[in-house]
Amino acid sequence: MSSIDKNSIQTKLQHPYLALMGVLIGGFVGMLSETSLNIALPSIMKAFSIETGTAQWLVTGYMLVIAIVLPLSSLLTKHFSTRGLVRFGLWIFIVGSVISALAMDFAMLLAGRMIQGIGTGIILPLMFSIAMRIFPPNKLGAALGVAALVIMFAPAIGPTLAGLLLGVLSWRAIFWSFIVFLIVAWLFMEKNLTNVFKVSKPKVDWLAICLSTISFGLIVFGISFLSKNMPVAIVALVIGLIFLAIYIRQQLHADTPTLDFSVLKTSRFLTGSILVMIDFGITLSAMYLLPMYLQNGLGIAVALTGVIMLPGGIVNAVTSFLAGRAYDKIGAKIMSRLGFLISVIGSIMFILSNSNSSIAYIIIAHIILMIGVPMAMSPSQTYGLNSLDQYQSADGSAIINTFQQVIGAVATGIATILLSTGQASYMANGGHSEALAFTQGAHYGFTFTMILAILGFLIAFKVKDHGGDQIKH
Repeated sequence: MSSIDKNSIQTKLQHPYLALMGVLIGGFVGMLSETSLNIALPSIMKAFSIETGTAQWLVTGYMLVIAIVLPLSSLLTKHFSTRGLVRFGLWIFIVGSVISALAMDFAMLLAGRMIQGIGTGIILPLMFSIAMRIFPPNKLGAALGVAALVIMFAPAIGPTLAGLLLGVLSWRAIFWSFIVFLIVAWLFMEKNLTNVFKVSKPKVDWLAICLSTISFGLIVFGISFLSKNMPVAIVALVIGLIFLAIYIRQQLHADTPTLDFSVLKTSRFLTGSILVMIDFGITLSAMYLLPMYLQNGLGIAVALTGVIMLPGGIVNAVTSFLAGRAYDKIGAKIMSRLGFLISVIGSIMFILSNSNSSIAYIIIAHIILMIGVPMAMSPSQTYGLNSLDQYQSADGSAIINTFQQVIGAVATGIATILLSTGQASYMANGGHSEALAFTQGAHYGFTFTMILAILGFLIAFKVKDHGGDQIKH
């Protein structure tokens, strides 16, 4: 049984969506922040005279902190009030945004980003756990669908919003815009949200906290450091994986686990979780590469880059909404396989693009990818969570959210390595065009995105259901 649910207060609210709105907006900003900065990386690199590998830490460092904080979600709900947690999560993100917006050097900017990660790590799991307490069973599916829509739509629309801001202002405006959304979220929270978790203040498992922090930290660090110092990166990865194994074993034998990893013994949940993580890796790697490819490879202005990515973002939102409804009728088997297959096609189109490709071609490729990704995401996640009972589902959701961030950071790190490798290969073979070098690097990166999509398509054949289920209560 999930420790979250055992310590929860059954709460009936007249307007549950208003109560959840503050957390939804906060989660939207957190996920928006994962990709909105990608389009500004070239500008930031010029402003602080840094390389791609260094700038990439603004993405992986952010997700690293989220991955460290997320496993603590259950513990935090037992030690602090719901309103207090949400309030802290929103305001710590605001503090990080202010620091980043005023950054005088890269170190200050990175520090602000990592502080933002604390806020997202707190808010993200609360979207799901609060929804599970304030919505009745017959309306819970729709509420979780809205939360899933936030997670999928925000990263897709992030580059567009950032591009529009960069067209008239500087990259600092992106961070100031976060603050506007977060203040609105805070006002909704203060007016509508009630405390839904019982504060029991159990004994803190400091060993579990240390193990999770070390394991996730070293894994993401190792991936991000591969392009700079291979031996150090491999050592970090190996040690991180060892600590992760120790952490999982420790949690399986704990009386009150921070995360109940026993849910991974349920084959349907394990399959659904793997598919969700692969799908998230496709999203983060593509959304990391595409804005920079448009600017540095195809020479498109930053404002136009955002406009080019807008149709795909809209299609992503519509598909996410429709995919949730389609699951109830036809199940996850067809949806997941078709979604990954379409993602393969979109990835191949990007690999085949070149300096002569039209804007229309790029938009179509992006739209195809943005149809495939959400088509696989929502059914896969619902398929996995529906295999768990009411109490396990909170732990299942926390595990998926935690490893999503790790996979996202890893996918971004690998995409960065391949991007740099492709550029270096072009120059080593006598190339002199920086645009063509970046194009080749982007092709290397999109090949990784394609491999993920193919892997997801193959694993999707383990999905055996023929119709949608209802979450068990």
